[in-house]
Amino acid sequence: MTQIINNVLRLFHLDFPFIFIFNEEKVSPLFLQIITAFLVVLVLFIFFYQIISYSESLWVRHISPKPFYLHLYIKKKKLTADQLYILETEFSFYRNLKSKQKIYFQHRVANFMELHQFKGRSGVYVNDKMKILISSTAIMLTFGYRDYMINSLSRFIIYPDVFRSKINKANHKGEFNPAYKAIVFSWKDFMGGYNINNDNFNLGIHEIVHAMHFDFRKPNNDSISAIIFMHYYKKILKLMQTDTNYRERLLKSEYIRNYAFTNNFEFIAVLIESFFETPQEFKSQFPEIYNYVKQMLNFDLYAY
Repeated sequence: MTQIINNVLRLFHLDFPFIFIFNEEKVSPLFLQIITAFLVVLVLFIFFYQIISYSESLWVRHISPKPFYLHLYIKKKKLTADQLYILETEFSFYRNLKSKQKIYFQHRVANFMELHQFKGRSGVYVNDKMKILISSTAIMLTFGYRDYMINSLSRFIIYPDVFRSKINKANHKGEFNPAYKAIVFSWKDFMGGYNINNDNFNLGIHEIVHAMHFDFRKPNNDSISAIIFMHYYKKILKLMQTDTNYRERLLKSEYIRNYAFTNNFEFIAVLIESFFETPQEFKSQFPEIYNYVKQMLNFDLYAY
């Protein structure tokens, strides 16, 4: 019996001090049986979980780019009454959700705020409104994914206005700094993009998409979220590279601002800004690329 337990433990690289415990003659046989049963169940659970995860990965890669499920929480976290009031009165995306989706959204926002740092600079005092609006923007972008956290992002730095970048020593309104896992905002410009919701400029969306893109394109990121994002991202690039007329039509329309064509990172960030700011116009003018963005984020704005 003890040998079986120790063999199971070695699967988890737990060679001590359990070997000493289970080699003691005073340990009751019933206790050993209970521990053995528990460990066997744990191994079986991990085994089947790995099978399901592998099957889902194959499904998303080769059959349908949709995860098996999106929401499964043992205990849903809640916002305070004041935080919930801010969310309900300030964030229109949340107001358009169905009741069940609102509960999921609240849980994700609460968890996101708990796991990220929010730091003010140059006299900025970080309050709940800042935390709620930033966190809600991030959760909105990843609401179609089960794995809604961005591993390459752990903190937000908030300046009152344009700031001096530590990356290139230029004045910026916002930036994503992968070395520090940080997004830096000018709060004035964040709120400007947030308050005017139909001009295809949204600093919060733009910078958080940069963090998502950076994280999802890592070769070792095999999460379902990354697979879905990159699958449709590549389709968008292929469309732009193979159909020169489509690219010219985008440029001439002036619907997508010229800055989008700086590089692929800026292009996808601007596309997603437009997806949330003016979805009907986007869908009407460029339905192919609109549908790719919709599938990339794995939700339909009109479904909420």
